[in-house]
Amino acid sequence: MSTLRLENAGFTYQKGMPDEKTAVSGVSLTFEEGDFVGIIGHTGSGKSTLIQMLNGLLRPTEGRVFIDGDDIWDDRSKLREKRFKVGLVLQYPEYQLFEETVRKDIAFGPKNLGLSEEEIDSRVREAAGFLRIPDELLERSPFDLSGGEKRRAAIAGVLAMRPEVLVLDEPTAGLDPRGRRDILDVIKNYHETEKKTVILVSHSMDDVARYANKVLVMNGGSVLYYDSVAEVFKHALELRETGLNIPTVTGILLTLRERGLAVDTDIYTPDAAAQTITETFRGRRSE
Repeated sequence: MSTLRLENAGFTYQKGMPDEKTAVSGVSLTFEEGDFVGIIGHTGSGKSTLIQMLNGLLRPTEGRVFIDGDDIWDDRSKLREKRFKVGLVLQYPEYQLFEETVRKDIAFGPKNLGLSEEEIDSRVREAAGFLRIPDELLERSPFDLSGGEKRRAAIAGVLAMRPEVLVLDEPTAGLDPRGRRDILDVIKNYHETEKKTVILVSHSMDDVARYANKVLVMNGGSVLYYDSVAEVFKHALELRETGLNIPTVTGILLTLRERGLAVDTDIYTPDAAAQTITETFRGRRSE
């Protein structure tokens, strides 16, 4: 597995021009092997720019990005090889589907690696299995699929490359609640089964709280918080003051505390919330 590290990394669009705009500045952090990291922040906070630097889609205008200890831009001849270690799924990846069948679309990446037909077929089946794509759909045109099926097919195409790190930018954008849960469940299953690093950009604090084990909060192009889910959401009030949403459960507990109920607000899951509310009412009855 691979470790990703940013050292004082930043990116400025139109650098040196009158309309230059700094999207990310001075970011130093490490994505550890096997972590599931949720990235949150306002629109324009630098989330998408940051993740595009992780696999060399954007070259930092300041600082460096390392994978397995190597600056990915040190040797341009090895950039393509290093990019394959970090699979990037951009928003609405189904717009990139173009082959005659789902099978051919998933196989496109492995085929361009020069793999044997047997290996390509193995990777297609493996990726389709993770995304719960049945065999009959593999022979259909991707344009005949539902929105959720197209999304899964597009993500499968990235998984078929067997990246060490999987980066997803709002992978559930535009999907209904069931479709969103289906996508995130298969990504979580992939993470737990393959022990790969997963980096998920999301606007949903509830999804981040449910699936991630670490949270990176971006604000104004810089890192506001980067820690475990529990530690980050201890700063729920500060997050809310910056205009960010917080997990629904945490918000409910904060409201109860504001109304005089002494509940623990450092909680972000429904089960833990039910427990603290129950314990609080039991305590009040015993007084």
